Amino acid sequence: MAKHVAVLMGGWSSEREVSLRSGNACAKALEGEGFKVTRVDVDRNVAATLAALKPDAAFNALHGPYGEDGTIQGVLEILQIPYTHSGVMASAVAMNKQMAKIVMEAAGVPVPHGKVVRRLDAAKEHVLKPPYVLKPVAEGSSYGVFIIREDAKHPPQELSRSDWHFGEELLAEEFIAGRELTCAVMGDKALDVTEIRAADGGWYDYEAKYSDGGSIHILPAEIKGNIYLRIQELALRAHKALGCRGVSRTDFRYDDGPGGSGQLVALEVNTQPGMTEVSLVPELAAHAGISFGELVRWMVEDASCNR
Repeated sequence: MAKHVAVLMGGWSSEREVSLRSGNACAKALEGEGFKVTRVDVDRNVAATLAALKPDAAFNALHGPYGEDGTIQGVLEILQIPYTHSGVMASAVAMNKQMAKIVMEAAGVPVPHGKVVRRLDAAKEHVLKPPYVLKPVAEGSSYGVFIIREDAKHPPQELSRSDWHFGEELLAEEFIAGRELTCAVMGDKALDVTEIRAADGGWYDYEAKYSDGGSIHILPAEIKGNIYLRIQELALRAHKALGCRGVSRTDFRYDDGPGGSGQLVALEVNTQPGMTEVSLVPELAAHAGISFGELVRWMVEDASCNR
């Protein structure tokens, strides 16, 4: 009998639409690999839904709060349903960008200088000398992220809006110029390194990430060999330091432009990276000779509890 996999997707975070795209792509690929698949659009009754379904494994295609922060992982642990991606603790720590930075820095992974600030304080006056970046402590997909340029006279006024829903704590960090690079880890092996550029020459925001033709992926990244290897080493080190499992993806900035500082920093670790067929991790896997179907099959076979 075919193994029954519940693909968890959707949810109610700001990344719902991205999650539905990931989940549907993975569900289709798993069906192509011979699994029995049930698509679960996650709501607050998900524990009862899964208890009734009794799947052999859960493929976690959720993004953002509740799906990426250890919450759904805890539900799956209680139900004793083996699941893909990282466990409770690694998910919770990695989702909190400031906590993840503390762990990564202690493990020897360079991170940008910064501090946690209250949203309304950041709206009143510059909390760092421009240029700097403001981002929610626990969101993904570039939601609520602002780059404050060198000539900015005041902080973004959107921060004081009454309908702000990205949390009251923000991470303020020095702005690192240069390239946006990313490296995935699969199990205990770092895959290759991709450089990401926004097609319009701007920064890699939500539109660049998810709109057709919004970004350009250069794989393998055209950087010096020693830096390439260093990024692979740091991605694996960050993955292990946070206690990740399965697949993760670490994002970096590298300032190697004319007159650049040469600074290389890890920005964050994604424990639930995008999983559409054109997302970065499937693209990196394909470059390593691993098809999308083989990738999702490996993830289901790697699924477990209490790890």
